[in-house]
Amino acid sequence: MAWRAPSSSRRTTSSWPRPGSRPGTGPERSWRPGRRSPRSRGPRGPPPRYIHLDAGTPWIDPRHLAGWRRAWREVSTATPPRGYPDPRGLAELREALAERLARTRGLTVGPDEILLTSGSTDALRQLLGVLGPGGVLVEDPGYRAAVETIRMSGRDVVDHPALAPVTDLAGCAAAYVTPAHQHPLGRVMPAADRLALLAAARAAGAVVVEDDYDSEFRYDVAPVPALAALDRSCVAYVGTASKSVSPSLRLGWLVAPPEVHERLLRRRAITHDTPPWSGQRALLTLLRDGWVDKVVRTARRVYADRAPRVAAALEPHAELAGPLAGMYSTWHTSPEQAAGARASARAAGFDVRLLEQYCRTADLSGLVLGFGGVTDAELDRALAAVVSGLRAR
Repeated sequence: MAWRAPSSSRRTTSSWPRPGSRPGTGPERSWRPGRRSPRSRGPRGPPPRYIHLDAGTPWIDPRHLAGWRRAWREVSTATPPRGYPDPRGLAELREALAERLARTRGLTVGPDEILLTSGSTDALRQLLGVLGPGGVLVEDPGYRAAVETIRMSGRDVVDHPALAPVTDLAGCAAAYVTPAHQHPLGRVMPAADRLALLAAARAAGAVVVEDDYDSEFRYDVAPVPALAALDRSCVAYVGTASKSVSPSLRLGWLVAPPEVHERLLRRRAITHDTPPWSGQRALLTLLRDGWVDKVVRTARRVYADRAPRVAAALEPHAELAGPLAGMYSTWHTSPEQAAGARASARAAGFDVRLLEQYCRTADLSGLVLGFGGVTDAELDRALAAVVSGLRAR
């Protein structure tokens, strides 16, 4: 489907009181001693609200909402555990996830090897709490939430160019990577780089944290098997339901190397650091009913349709950073173009991330444009605004 800029219309709402409104309740009420004048208080009303074109909000087809509601009805009739839950998480959910990981990611694990978490950053936080001393290598540009999680743990962030192979992890306790779809540049980590990373981790006694955040949404090629499938002894595999179900569910899973798994399990038995039972029970129903598979298939088709539309709009003005995959694409532009595109998008009611927001030492500029959490009509309006900003610079 070729992209086309739609005509835009804007409605304005008057701030003046309607006829018949009570005196003294609108902007016309008189000033009294002890009250600051309306003019001195600055603009009225809440701050502007934007539709966020971020890299993490998925498309959930409204036709699937009935299945979501059915899952939560089942939660309401289920009997919760009497005491503190299993520190690994709900056993039936771990069984369902083990089947899914083997089927979709080529990762063969038993249910007892899976630990349920409150998302990928929670998994990273728990891992950092049981690893030995040392910093954490992170791709630059890279996932901002992971960087903040590492810093909050008291560890140093070791910047590493995102597209360069990792050959040395001396002094590092871990390396955090997104090999299936580098966040945010989009590259798949080549086989040679994967082997070099694993060799460096074994040599340094470090753990590779593999964040497999959206591998199910490749539509250009078949999904690449998980890095953890190559070496379970030094790779901690982290997955999340945020991209396939909902970010607000706050559920993920962690498959850690055996020794690290035991340390985590001992700590969780004391801290009860597991996600809420209700969310686990809902996800179990969604998996058993085939709801997650249907949502992923539908979303993959939607992303496969939208990605070329985004490319057709932006390619005359920007350079694509990586292959088209997932629910966002990243574009290299000049700093002036990026700033102009963002300003134009915000004027139209949309918020677009700048590539520089993902950088720490890397000197890159451009846009990271998500197209999952919008309708087709909203995407068309956003693209028109972004292109207008790019052309103006």
